[in-house]
Amino acid sequence: MNSLSIIIPAYNEEKRIAPTITRIVNYLSTKDYHGEIILVDDGSIDKTSEVARRIVKDNRLTIIKNPVNQGKGYSVKKGILASHGEIVLFSDADLSTPIEELDNMMRWIDKGYDIVIGSRALSDSIVEVSQPWYRKIMGKIFNFLIRTFILKGFRDTQCGFKCFKREAAMQIFPLQKLSGFAFDVEMLYIAKKLGLKIREHPVRWINSPDSRVGIVSGSSSMLIDVLKVRFYDWKGYYK
Repeated sequence: MNSLSIIIPAYNEEKRIAPTITRIVNYLSTKDYHGEIILVDDGSIDKTSEVARRIVKDNRLTIIKNPVNQGKGYSVKKGILASHGEIVLFSDADLSTPIEELDNMMRWIDKGYDIVIGSRALSDSIVEVSQPWYRKIMGKIFNFLIRTFILKGFRDTQCGFKCFKREAAMQIFPLQKLSGFAFDVEMLYIAKKLGLKIREHPVRWINSPDSRVGIVSGSSSMLIDVLKVRFYDWKGYYK
C-alpha cells in the first residue's frame, strides 16, 4: 500500500475528537506510506473542527464542513469521494474500533479482497466494553431482519470500521443514496450486486456511551431506509 485515506464523520464531537485524531496521527507516524485524514464535520454546532485543526495544522488533515446536519451516510460518502488513498477506511469518531485493527484487516486486502468490514459478532471478536442490553437486543433484531430480507452472509453490518480498495469504493459510493445510519446495509448490498469480494473480520470494540442512534426513532428510520434499498434496486439506481 502506498497511501491511506481515513474518513471520520463527526457531529458535535469536540469532547472526543482530540484523542481520536491524536491516536490516528501517532498510528500513521509508524507507517511507511502516506496517510491523509478527512474529517467530515456534519453540521456541528460545537468546536469539533477547531479542536481537530489545533492538533493537525498541516495538509495531513482535510476538514469538510456540511452547512447543516445531513447524516452519517451522507458524510461518509462525501469524505470518500474526496479521498485520494489507494486504501480508504471509514471509522467512527470515537474510535470504538481502535485504529490499530486496520493492520489485521489489511491482510485480507493483500489477499485479494475488495472490502473488509469490522465485525463485533464473530467468535474471535473482542468486545471490551459491551453495549447496554437494550441496544444489544435492538442490534440483534436489526441484523436478523437484514439477513432475512435484504442481505445474507454478514453477522454485523453496522460496525463503523470498514476499509476498501480505492477502485471498489469508487464503484460503490457514487451509487449510494441513503444518508442515515442504514447506509452500511446499502453499501454492502451494492457491493454484492457489483460482484465485489467482501470479508467480514473480527475486531476489538469498546462501546461508547454517547451513541448518536436513538432507540425508537433511530431503529424505525433505519428499517424504513432498508426497505428503500429494495425500492431503489427495483428502480434500477444501482446499475
